[in-house]
Amino acid sequence: MNHATQSRPPITAPLLAQGMHAGAILVATGVLLLTLSAKIQIPLWPVPMTMQTYVILVIGMAYGARMATATVLGYLIAGALGLPVFAGTPEKGLGLPYMLGPTGGYLIGFLPATLLMGRLAERGWDRRMGLSLVGMTIGHLLILACGVAWLAVSLGWERAIAVGAAPFVAATILKTALAGVTLPLAWRWVHRLRDE
Repeated sequence: MNHATQSRPPITAPLLAQGMHAGAILVATGVLLLTLSAKIQIPLWPVPMTMQTYVILVIGMAYGARMATATVLGYLIAGALGLPVFAGTPEKGLGLPYMLGPTGGYLIGFLPATLLMGRLAERGWDRRMGLSLVGMTIGHLLILACGVAWLAVSLGWERAIAVGAAPFVAATILKTALAGVTLPLAWRWVHRLRDE
């Protein structure tokens, strides 16, 4: 098998090997982290800025494609069912009406970004900072593209970019850098623990 396409276990693989309950605990933990990251926000209009994209991308790489996608689906289903897991909920609405609002495109973008991060991690992109940074950049761009495209339906492209991407550039660069170093540093820590 080619080294570039060889599947590698995610950093959470030892936990997943503990059985089905471990997977359920990881999903629940991921949903909780996503909820908490949505509540820490800088109020911008029409979409608040949160740490959620950082958590989405890190979960994608840390959990691998299947478990990360299951986690994000669990989060989105919880929100669709009316649980106040999203930024600005319950104040700005709940459930499907909220998901069909201004943040809908970003929420949709979470799924392909998570899947992509998981696939990249399974190819070892989570172990090296350069590849991790490139992957996290692509993931953030994917989320932003989905969000802006969603906003463009009602606001037009120029306004959608002005309110749905431009205000987030500096924070996205910072979150991308932070996300890009998180997994490589975590892998170094894991290797040190194994060596002791």
